[in-house]
Amino acid sequence: MDRIWQVSFHVAGTLTADLDIKWIMPVDCQLIHVSADNSTAYAAGLSLGTSTDATAYLTKCNIGVSGAPVEKTRTNFVGTQYPHITHDTIIAIALDFNYNGGGAANASADVTLVLTFAEG
Repeated sequence: MDRIWQVSFHVAGTLTADLDIKWIMPVDCQLIHVSADNSTAYAAGLSLGTSTDATAYLTKCNIGVSGAPVEKTRTNFVGTQYPHITHDTIIAIALDFNYNGGGAANASADVTLVLTFAEG
């Protein structure tokens, strides 16, 4: 069985700007699940990709609101397949803090993102 692991991010407090997270994937793997939410009634917009294609894995979509996570799986990923990620790929997470518009008045808060990967 392939090794499965999670990478999680939590940003406490109200976001005042978009969030941009990047890291280098150390092994060949597949993205198999995403869970995302925030504590307000305003959804942020989440996209996942690489440093050269910001939506290579998941096009921008709403995250969960009011503490109720939204899940994204194979059928939600680009091409309706688990994205294969090669080692040394720069993974890029972009979070639009006020995806629904309205500026800071509609900002997300206490955002949690959990990405699940399978090695191979």
